[in-house]
Amino acid sequence: MYKKIIVFEGVDGTGKSYHINQVAKFLKSKKIKFIKFREPGGSSNSEIIRKIILKNNSSLSKESDLLLYLAARKENYDKLIKPNLKKKIILIDRFVDSTLAYQHYGFNINEKKIKYLNNFVIGNLKADYTFLHILPHKLLAKRIGGKKNKYDNYSKKFYEKVQNGFIKILGKNKHKMIIKADLTKKFNEEKIINQIKKLLKIK
Repeated sequence: MYKKIIVFEGVDGTGKSYHINQVAKFLKSKKIKFIKFREPGGSSNSEIIRKIILKNNSSLSKESDLLLYLAARKENYDKLIKPNLKKKIILIDRFVDSTLAYQHYGFNINEKKIKYLNNFVIGNLKADYTFLHILPHKLLAKRIGGKKNKYDNYSKKFYEKVQNGFIKILGKNKHKMIIKADLTKKFNEEKIINQIKKLLKIK
């Protein structure tokens, strides 16, 4: 069984974190080795960086945020991804596409610069499969719950740009599945688990 990198993407409130946890439970029940982490966050140093980025009263520039995101990703690459690559399933809550969707489409940072920096951090590493969670525009920017951070202060228009960015980024990618987050969790969970079974060739 080929060990894959499987990523869960989408704006806040789309249920991606719930579904990555359900996939983790499923893999555990099948005794399949995996690691799971979030971005920003993951390794111990990356979690420290996460707190700096998401601090509610943060006055960091968008460029500083970008560099911190990539610093956190570099820590994860060295300490979590590289040691487990092709040895375990790697589940990631947000990855490279989030950086482009938020920092380029949301904050208008130059796309080529983001891609160059990301390549510097992780080389040509890519996700093997992505579950993109989307919401109807009227529901964007409505958090389901959790601790508030500075991203809760951004407008609905900002989240529309970010979600549209995700759709553009993954538009021609054949290794993805669109998850409509306004449908029931149970329906989406079954859809995702069935796809995981196909990807990993398990029953």
